[in-house]
Amino acid sequence: MLNRDEFKEIISKLVPEAEFPEGTQLPEVIVPVAKLVELVEKLKANPNTSFDYMINHTAVDFNTHFMTVYHFESTTHKHLLVVKAKIEDHENPETESLAALYPTCEFFEREVFDLFGIRYKNHPNLKRLFLEDDYGHPLRKDFRDEVNIIER
Repeated sequence: MLNRDEFKEIISKLVPEAEFPEGTQLPEVIVPVAKLVELVEKLKANPNTSFDYMINHTAVDFNTHFMTVYHFESTTHKHLLVVKAKIEDHENPETESLAALYPTCEFFEREVFDLFGIRYKNHPNLKRLFLEDDYGHPLRKDFRDEVNIIER
């Protein structure tokens, strides 16, 4: 099982601009959204990291930008890693889909699209999962629903 410093060394070689927050429960890395797929592909293929299982995917709205959050596990090495990708464009948030690498990601991405409005390029079936097409995205900080008087 790799420790934080070993993850940092491996990831820094792949994405020099990666940030490594301190004081987190799990090892964590923040990368530019443009580097996400390349990093995840390499972390999955690398026999030392071997992240073969995506546990979860969600997003966070920070008013000025979005952060997509992925939790990965290596079932071989029993280590975990949180990968975050910063999406600067708050008006039209978009990132590449990871569904081709992790089939379970297809539904996670649909959920994030439905609730946050983040679009996933190359997603096999990007459509709303829970809500009507014209409803809006209720987990966005700027969400308003005048009929039901819901305001964030």
